[in-house]
Amino acid sequence: MIYNFNNSDTIIIVIHEIYGINQHMKDVCDSFNKQGFDVICPNLLNEEIAFEYSQEDIAYRNFINNIGFTNALEIINELLLKVKGKYNKIFIVGYSVGATIAWLCSNKDFINGVVGYYGSRIRDYLDVVPLCPTMLFFPQEEQAFNVSELITSLEAKNIMTCKCNGLHGFSDPYSINYNEKSAQNAYSAMMDFLMNH
Repeated sequence: MIYNFNNSDTIIIVIHEIYGINQHMKDVCDSFNKQGFDVICPNLLNEEIAFEYSQEDIAYRNFINNIGFTNALEIINELLLKVKGKYNKIFIVGYSVGATIAWLCSNKDFINGVVGYYGSRIRDYLDVVPLCPTMLFFPQEEQAFNVSELITSLEAKNIMTCKCNGLHGFSDPYSINYNEKSAQNAYSAMMDFLMNH
């Protein structure tokens, strides 16, 4: 788990991808910390070492078989109950499966905002009705589903969405799918969102 505290009145809970707390997640937490936020990134995998990107299939099976969205959501809900009342503002930022978990938390009225990057499994939870401002970033295309159709469904719920050039993982500088311009644009939009809510 990563804890970075600045005695801020705002906390950001970062939810990692299937790989665990890798260098990208550490960098994300550092960037929020440098902006003055308190940051927590729980280790949902309970693994010391993150999976490599070359182990994507193993990492995915590990998440689905050993953790799953239900257990991950319980972990985040427990954490939310611990920080509720200690902070004026609580935000959740998730990546991939972490974005889907963040989406599942968006129906809590005490959260100030949710940001999700390429949460492809959000399509399985379209019954969720966010009670907080929610911003979702998607790549231009995904292999498993039609991104435009999902965005249309989300925008019908007044969810802020952005389709970014690139593929799944476009914001991760360690990924072969990294798209620097899309990553920068999404980061700027996310920071505006966090500062304005």
